[in-house]
Amino acid sequence: MIHRLHRLTHLRVPLAAGCPAGLAAVRFLPLAMVGCLALACNAPQPYDYSAYRAHMPRSILVLPPRNESLDVNATYSYLSTITMPLGEAGYYVFPVAVIDQFLKDNGMPTPDEMHSASLAKIREIIGADAVLYITIEQWGQKYQVIQSTTIVSARASLVDAATGTKLWEGNIALSEGSGGGGDPIAMLIAAAIEQVVDTSTDRVHDVARQANMAVTIDPEHGLLPGPRSPKFASDPRGR
Repeated sequence: MIHRLHRLTHLRVPLAAGCPAGLAAVRFLPLAMVGCLALACNAPQPYDYSAYRAHMPRSILVLPPRNESLDVNATYSYLSTITMPLGEAGYYVFPVAVIDQFLKDNGMPTPDEMHSASLAKIREIIGADAVLYITIEQWGQKYQVIQSTTIVSARASLVDAATGTKLWEGNIALSEGSGGGGDPIAMLIAAAIEQVVDTSTDRVHDVARQANMAVTIDPEHGLLPGPRSPKFASDPRGR
């Protein structure tokens, strides 16, 4: 029995795809180490902030988001929620309403056209260090029988205006639901009423604000603290 247990605790372990080549020399491992090895090989890599650090912006220009959702009001409702989180993260943010009107006055009446604006011109005329591009994917309430869910989902990228280098990209997403256990009829009525109330009070606007705040404080994949932030010197990412 002891001999059999000894054989079971030392097995030939196939290496997971993506493991370092140096591990190929390791042919026999105790069973206790197998799980750790698999986790290490498949662990997500930390976000690469090297370009962000090399072109750290002091100011950000936020273009009106492209809108792929079904809500025609999503672009400007979302745009009104982005300035405060970025400012609190330590960046100067160009007034979004002023930029929107300026671009419209210069022949770019839609977000799609604004997103095609020359970075060189933006840098030359406005003086922005970086431009934040956002595309809204989902926006609004979804009514699911006994649950009403408020969803905000967008993808974003921060680009250096001087060089065109992508400094950061990620997803801005948050959902907030209501509903739960109890009488099914009562929950059905409550969800319907809440959806009407949510629409009138524009809960999606608050969810968007929370999502934007979350992406500025995400310690793994979020935006870095800007030069005006007290956390700027101490944040270790990308150093």
